[in-house]
Amino acid sequence: MALIIDLKPNEKVLVGTAVITNDKSRSRLHISGEAAILREKDIMKYEQCDTLCKKVYFMIQTMYLARNPKMYHKGYFDLVRAVQKAAPSTSFFFLGINENIIAGLYYKAMKEARSLVDHEQELINNVRQQQA
Repeated sequence: MALIIDLKPNEKVLVGTAVITNDKSRSRLHISGEAAILREKDIMKYEQCDTLCKKVYFMIQTMYLARNPKMYHKGYFDLVRAVQKAAPSTSFFFLGINENIIAGLYYKAMKEARSLVDHEQELINNVRQQQA
């Protein structure tokens, strides 16, 4: 069964190591086979990683796209320890994320990591409100 992706005008999608850019009209792609697929909205660039949890998301994204994702596991788990030390409330999020990492379900782990990034932003906003 093919994955169907509807692309908006000028939207990009990553399929494996290739970036596909849509033209000025809507398009529908049918993709069959095994390849890492990321929509532009789900891609985090390294320059955007200005917090620990964004670095976690980026690391999982890197694993998802890598030919040998396990080579990133040590760095990932080191980063997880740093995040949990700084914000113990993140431990709940890492239960599901880590389970997916260990199972090799990197795309699913990325989706869960998005919630982690949102939680981190809430923590940052709370600190800013308390300081104001």
